[in-house]
Amino acid sequence: MTDQISPSELTVQRVRHPVKLRLLQVLRTRQLSPNQLLVTLGGEPLSDFVTASFDNHVKLMWGPDGLSAPELPPLGPDGPQWAPGAARPLMRDYTPRRFDAQALELDIEFALHGDGPAANWARQARPGQTLAVGGPKGSFVVPMGFDWHLLVGDDSALPAIARRLEELPEGKRVTVVLALHEADRRALSTRADLNLVWVDEPAQLPATVQALQLPPGIGHAWAGGEASAIADVRRVLVGHHGLPKERVRASAYWKRGQADHHESLEG
Repeated sequence: MTDQISPSELTVQRVRHPVKLRLLQVLRTRQLSPNQLLVTLGGEPLSDFVTASFDNHVKLMWGPDGLSAPELPPLGPDGPQWAPGAARPLMRDYTPRRFDAQALELDIEFALHGDGPAANWARQARPGQTLAVGGPKGSFVVPMGFDWHLLVGDDSALPAIARRLEELPEGKRVTVVLALHEADRRALSTRADLNLVWVDEPAQLPATVQALQLPPGIGHAWAGGEASAIADVRRVLVGHHGLPKERVRASAYWKRGQADHHESLEG
């Protein structure tokens, strides 16, 4: 239990990273399930890449056609310096699924639903193509020392959840509630003591989380996915389960009917 751990050791920390824009090359692709594709990117620009936590994201960028790499602007003290009137690239936020600093490889998992620029690009991605990647500009580092961890999300949060499961140590208690089509469900690797609950739709997440019997001790809950569902999950965790707000981290990775949505849910 955490009675031997100081409060500072259970404080989520935000770590800032220098912002950098990179043009990377597609090395290979791998179909993970009918609607999930892994793209491995590489190149010397990754030599100073930093991803300090499962809870961060990079911006993938495309030209106006949604396929070609955009022309990258210079960086100023406040980030990219876009020329007045210049067309901005198409941008989407994605979690770094895996980074190998020795091989200079970065894995990104794509959900192939819908007709957005990311899914459309991923479907046609081939070795040798280029992709522009910005960031991450920061990471939220959740300590390992909590007695238990709860991870909740849909397919947009699957890369972050899978990465976190691989990071958790042996014997740590973790419950995962995932909304995923049955055809896309796959084994998730972890050394932790895992309780995995599948549901079919993001709308089922709040009620499923409310029905959970949370373990004793001090825990941390993380949730990511569709905005309304994750907002309700957060309300359940704080209002029904009584978790302190500082031990709940919730992010809207997408919003139904709105493109390119990403926000932290607080309050």
